[in-house]
Amino acid sequence: MPEIEHEQSSVFNRAWSQIARTFRDIGPRKRGFDIALKPNLPKSDEERLIEAFQECIDGRGGEVQARARAAALGQAYLALDDIGQRRFAEVLAVNFDVDPAAVDAAIAKVQSAANAAERAAAETLLRDALEAPRMRVLTQFNALPDGVKFLVDLRAELLRWQVDRPALAGLQDDLKRLLTRWFDVGFLELRQLDWDSPATLLEKLIRYEAVHRIRSWDDLKNRLDMDRRCYAFFHPRMPNEPLIFIEVALVEGMAGDVGVLLEEVRPADDPAAADTAIFYSISNAQQGLAGISFGDFLIKRVAGKLSSELPNIKTFATLSPIPGLMQWIRRSPDEAGEKPFSPDERDAIRQAIVDAGETIDAPTNGVGEIGDLDLLHAALAVPKWHENAPLAKALEPVLTRLAADYLFNRRGRGGRCLDPVAHFHLSNGARMERLNWLGDVSANGLKQSAGMMINYLYKLSEIDQNHESYSAPSRKVVASNAIKAAAKR
Repeated sequence: MPEIEHEQSSVFNRAWSQIARTFRDIGPRKRGFDIALKPNLPKSDEERLIEAFQECIDGRGGEVQARARAAALGQAYLALDDIGQRRFAEVLAVNFDVDPAAVDAAIAKVQSAANAAERAAAETLLRDALEAPRMRVLTQFNALPDGVKFLVDLRAELLRWQVDRPALAGLQDDLKRLLTRWFDVGFLELRQLDWDSPATLLEKLIRYEAVHRIRSWDDLKNRLDMDRRCYAFFHPRMPNEPLIFIEVALVEGMAGDVGVLLEEVRPADDPAAADTAIFYSISNAQQGLAGISFGDFLIKRVAGKLSSELPNIKTFATLSPIPGLMQWIRRSPDEAGEKPFSPDERDAIRQAIVDAGETIDAPTNGVGEIGDLDLLHAALAVPKWHENAPLAKALEPVLTRLAADYLFNRRGRGGRCLDPVAHFHLSNGARMERLNWLGDVSANGLKQSAGMMINYLYKLSEIDQNHESYSAPSRKVVASNAIKAAAKR
């Protein structure tokens, strides 16, 4: 949503400002490492930048000087405009990549090794040759306050730039490998966030929430009430920046309507009376950590923590969106139309549209009848169709069947589920449990899935088995009998 993108951009810019202040405090200028570059980094400044990179790679001097050089590079980067920052990254990517000649020479030494000792030494040389010199620049930032955050945000920019600048892909890949090692789940700290958490952290929850937008401070307070929980992963080098967070509702029975969970005026329930934990939102807070997965560990850690603290909680499930459903129906009409509507379904939908005072303006098939999917789109075009009881009732069996087919049967690359949220939860060991009609009637929920939502069930004793089933070459989807029946071809 545009509002979320704007808010995330605002946080991103403020993070850069904080990092710039931190780098200035290290004092690179006092040690003679200041790098003066024009904002757009013209060609005339590139040689000076290359020299600065080389000095950092060579690593002359002690640890203090190494930190000062890295801080000087970071400070120089942050002083550039968008064009200059992209050129800065291109200089690092192009001039300090792996040397093909050095790799070929190392491979030749491995192949010509006469004994085990020579081979071991040659393999060490080969490993060194395969690591781009720019990695030595990147690793220097680990020693700087806010240095890791600097690299995370730099990778976010690289992901944006590499679409038009393929030369940056190698640098982005190097940075991803580095961050993957640094952000191993064993280094992460799980924290519960509540209304007494620092205001700066609470503000970030509002701005980073990407599933169900937090509309106000009152909305946030409701989500942190006694029957609600919010947990986040943090890294020791980014102690004030959530990496990913999850919002949980403690309820009786499996929830199927996210509007009820988010209702601000409802009284808080007693957590001791709850028997179910519903994970209703999970948001990645750092764009630069895209592709580095924490969500599976977060859900399992939170489930284990809640199970220990609240033994009355027996069921752990999500209330998840189906973000690709309507897109699939529009883009793959041949697939979506493989299970035709029954005559009774067609008549009920057509009559409900007419009773709503709307006309059916859509192409017809060769015998003068409107196609099933065209009829569906005509029904969904009726203003506030979800509030029209006869129309909603007529659409429910059709859209439930389409949703089940899409989630259970439709596959993408490598046999993975076409829906990204389904792939995420099945990879983590959940099972498809229940489809929920009109579970999200927000504008976004109606647009992406006609209001449909799904519960993924995390049964702690079956998580590993379910994960193995879906991870196997056959990509077996574990689902309830109700979803299997709805999806049956």
